[in-house]
Amino acid sequence: MFRLFDLSLQINGFPMKEAKAELRKIVAFSEKEHEVFVENKKVEIVDFHLQNNPFYKDLVGITTFTNWEDLPVLNKKNLQKPLLERLSEGYSAKNSYVNKTSGSSGTPFVFAKDKYCHALTWASNIFRFDWYGIDFNTSYQARFYGIPMDFIENKKERLKDFLSHRFRFSIFDLSDEVLEVFLNHFRTKKFDYINGYTSSIVLFAKFLQKRNIVLTTICPTLKVCMVTSEMLFEEDKLLLEKQFGIPIVNEYGASELDLIAFQNKAGEWQVNSETLFVEILDESNKAVPNGTSGRIVITSLFNKAHPFIRYDIGDIGILDEKSTLQKPILKKLIGRTNDVAILPSGKKSPGLTFYYVTKSIIEDDGNVKEFVIKQTKIDTFEIEYVSETELNLEQIEKIEKAITLYLENDLVFIFHKKEKLERNKSGKLKQFVSFVK
Repeated sequence: MFRLFDLSLQINGFPMKEAKAELRKIVAFSEKEHEVFVENKKVEIVDFHLQNNPFYKDLVGITTFTNWEDLPVLNKKNLQKPLLERLSEGYSAKNSYVNKTSGSSGTPFVFAKDKYCHALTWASNIFRFDWYGIDFNTSYQARFYGIPMDFIENKKERLKDFLSHRFRFSIFDLSDEVLEVFLNHFRTKKFDYINGYTSSIVLFAKFLQKRNIVLTTICPTLKVCMVTSEMLFEEDKLLLEKQFGIPIVNEYGASELDLIAFQNKAGEWQVNSETLFVEILDESNKAVPNGTSGRIVITSLFNKAHPFIRYDIGDIGILDEKSTLQKPILKKLIGRTNDVAILPSGKKSPGLTFYYVTKSIIEDDGNVKEFVIKQTKIDTFEIEYVSETELNLEQIEKIEKAITLYLENDLVFIFHKKEKLERNKSGKLKQFVSFVK
């Protein structure tokens, strides 16, 4: 069979055969072998960067290390300097894979991976998607993503779509008229799976619900839907399952790293322990017990071009109590560390608490398609929403009452009905943001 996707990666210098072989070997390790593998890779990657990366050497302040916990936690602010100042000796923009983060954390930056590391990223993706019978060479993807508006970048992305056997639905306009066009593509194309940003896919499902359409009745080839980049709430997952008629798989990743967690067939959010080492740390950079929330800190075990060692990705999460080193399970992703609301009483609360509470009430009538919450002052929150009708007094009072119950009294809420919500350049929707420093 002609494998265009694999071939395009190979032509671009990514050694896919070697990467797939290495991943197969890692996956086959016994628990003890895996433990030895992780410890060896941790030492190997740190030693490499201490010897070959002046940026990392300066950050650590030593040339040898004995204790993992003594290594500094790298954050996104550390990376706000030109890429050339962060690359390891022997690596350049020409012989590495270079890209930039979307900036959904508020701190975008350019990063690099050596080509073998990036090939392993693809091998990891291929391995996990295969759990659901998806083959990147042959399975046809309905892709709900943004796309660059610049002419050349746009054409590059379209070429990638062709080579990757996918059809892109641009998500910058999600009006009913545009969603109707999307629907017609599902009538005429034999898609195998859906992949893309959670909020856009949920909006499409609400459109189908309003039309009383189950997607598999018009596109019976569909097998599965993978959502990524934004929070997937349980009630949204149920809606997607109902309106699409297929399993919904939750994915959590970062472009600068790899797939971090991917829902397995048992419904667990299985953490990638083959190419990454994931820690959950407290404010003092100490590991917390499984079952306790903390900052998600990740080490890329293979990236020699650029150090991502004990890298604070900016998210808060909990590992399941039954996690092991070989099979860590992400019990819950709570949100981003910069999405914390500071309240007048001094209390700190994850911004998604507002979103959870408001969501359960605001969508009761089915008119509200989507919304975001912005903290503009310490006691003031603005809720922007897309709806066919204005929220009524009863709904507003319910929201205020629920938030008082879950959080505290005397908070001010201002509601703005919008035609559509602003997304960032990549098309992601930030569900909560605080402008209070």
